[in-house]
Amino acid sequence: MQMNEHSSRVAVYPGSFDPPTLGHLDIIRRSAKQFDHLIVAVLNNTSKSPMFTVDERKEMLQEITSDIPNVTIDSFRDLLVRFMKSRKANTIVRGIRSVTDFEYELTLASTNQLLDDEIETIFMMTNPKFSYLSSSIVKEIAMFGGSISVLVPPPIEHRLVEKYKEKQAKG
Repeated sequence: MQMNEHSSRVAVYPGSFDPPTLGHLDIIRRSAKQFDHLIVAVLNNTSKSPMFTVDERKEMLQEITSDIPNVTIDSFRDLLVRFMKSRKANTIVRGIRSVTDFEYELTLASTNQLLDDEIETIFMMTNPKFSYLSSSIVKEIAMFGGSISVLVPPPIEHRLVEKYKEKQAKG
């Protein structure tokens, strides 16, 4: 087998992770088994107003992945393919929950392929028990005081509850 600059299998799992859910953690754990190094990359999307800052999301992800030695947490605000080149990564990991997700992700994958034909995208099917789960659903349930303990890791539940308490205190 010929070795090249991509001989180390480095993948990037990008997303907003606002907040990270058990579905995200499932994709991270499963992807980490498939690659030498997995970079979980928090998107710093300036057109959205997330609940948690990029640094808070990175801290949460570091906390819940600290037991996975080949995972690092990073962030980006540029084109994903540029970020990947800067990290010598060659594969994008995307979780798929539904046909709707697939259509959206296929568009992104095709665009990334157009921008850089050395970048591959792999789709990982979400564990069926998380097929309905999204960060938006988690935030909505938490906002109304519902239990999110089966949706997010315990440290994330605690931070989300605290964030809503802060918001209520500010009025």
